[in-house]
Parts: sequence; structure tokens; C-alpha cells
Amino acid sequence: MEASAIIHKASVAKLLIIQLRPRQWSKNLLVFGALLFSFRSVSFTDAWQTLAGFVAFCFTASMVYVINDFADRKADQFHPVKKHRPMASGALNPYLALLFGALLFLFSLFLSYKQTPTFTLLLLAYFFMNVGYSFGLKHMVIIDMMIIAAGFVMRAVAGGLIIRVPITPWFLICTMLLSLFLAVSKRRHELHLLQSGKGAHRKVLEHYSIAMLDQINAVVIAAAIISYSLFTFTSGRTIHLMWTIPLVIYGIFRYLYLIHIEDKGGSPERILFEDKPILITVLLYAAAVVFILGVVE
Repeated sequence: MEASAIIHKASVAKLLIIQLRPRQWSKNLLVFGALLFSFRSVSFTDAWQTLAGFVAFCFTASMVYVINDFADRKADQFHPVKKHRPMASGALNPYLALLFGALLFLFSLFLSYKQTPTFTLLLLAYFFMNVGYSFGLKHMVIIDMMIIAAGFVMRAVAGGLIIRVPITPWFLICTMLLSLFLAVSKRRHELHLLQSGKGAHRKVLEHYSIAMLDQINAVVIAAAIISYSLFTFTSGRTIHLMWTIPLVIYGIFRYLYLIHIEDKGGSPERILFEDKPILITVLLYAAAVVFILGVVE
């Protein structure tokens, strides 16, 4: 095989990986939530199945990105940033990307069915909800942010389904509120960029204002902190989980700082890995939960 052909194949493989948006996969780490809070009573098999569930969610989400970019590839050519995406730039054959994404999606359904058919149904619901979001629901005011939050809740529920442990209502409420906080912050960031002439126009932004989104965030943040505090006392586990409350409060306040002072908040997955205080807080939180439930409880 000629060297040029090898280089071409390598470049196509790289473009396919870029098209999957692997940086977005960090959102699916929430699948491990149920495992984290139940690790003392779970087995290696449970951990392995949760990892498989994480992979299934990643591939399903990537298929949604492929469909979205396939449908918008012509419009994205006129966007200052999106024009560099593999399909919009013309570097990647859109039908090859669609076929590759479909194969990964079918594999994700196979993985989910190996865990439990209920997980497969949830994964299908997640897929169709997000496809609906990409093709219309993202233009519906308020609904767009609630759908983003619902996606995170589905991830949390999936984690419980995989290892067959019940998810407490407080855990779901906390997940929903924190996810809504991220969704509202994302819209605020987009609106800020639009008003400063640095961002592309999104139709739903016509119905929002920064003051409105700040007010929604104030309500959501207060509810999230209260709900998490109640969760630590009423979840049926040790009350020593209350020692993680300061970490949650700091993480939320640090994110607010990044939104209001550094004009960030558009990409939670990027902030997680680029902002050291946020990353350290998340790692400390996970370590604290493991220690409290594994040693103190």
C-alpha cells in the first residue's frame, strides 16, 4: 500500500473520531453516579457493566451529533466556527460519517440490551428526544433548557438500571436542578456572545434576556443547594455525607464566577478539564463520597 493511501486512511479515521465529539463524552460520566453511591455493595461485574453503559451512552450521543451535523452541514459552512467541522468543511464524506455513526449506535443498543432491556428503552428515548431537540425542540423557549436537563437525569437513571439499585427521588431532583443550572448558564453564555457580536444567532435566544436567565439561575441554584443538603440527611445513608455540602456549594459558586467574571459557561465539559479548581473540586467530592460511604458509614 502506498504511503499516501496510508496517510489518507489515517486522516479519515481521525476525522471520524473528531466527528464523534469525544470531548462531549464527559457528560456521560453521570452514569457512574449510582455506582459511586452504591460502591460498597456492588461487584466488579457491576463496575464493568456501568462502564459498558457509559460507552453505550457515548456512542448514542455521538450518533445524535452526526445526524445534527449531517442535516446542518450546508448552513454550517457560513458559520465562523462550525464551518471547520469535518462535514461542513468538506473534509469528511457526510454519508460515510452517517454510516459510521449508525454502526456505533447499533452497537450501543446491543451493549445496552446486554445489561437490561429497560436500559435499551431508556437509551432509545434519549436518542429520539435529542434528535427532536436538534430538529425543532431547541427553538422552544424554556423547553430547550429542560430537555438538556432531562438528558442528564436519564444518564443518572441509567446508572441505577444497569446495576439494579433504586435511585432516590432526592438524587434525581439534585441531578435535574444541577443540570438545569448548566443549561441556563449555556444559554446565558450564548446570549452574551450574541449581544457582544461574537456569537452566531440562535432563534430561541430572541425569547431570552440575561436578566431573566440570571433570575432563573438564582432560583435553580438555591433549590439545588437545599435539595442536595436534604439528600445528604434523608437518603437513608450516613449523615456524614453532609461534609460534602461545602464542596457542592464551592463548585456551584466557582461556576458562577466563571460565568459572570470570565464570560465562560458555554461548554461545561471544557470547563471541567480546563478549570483546575472545578476539576479538583469534582475529584475531592468523589473521593469524599467513597471515603464516607466506605469507611465512615
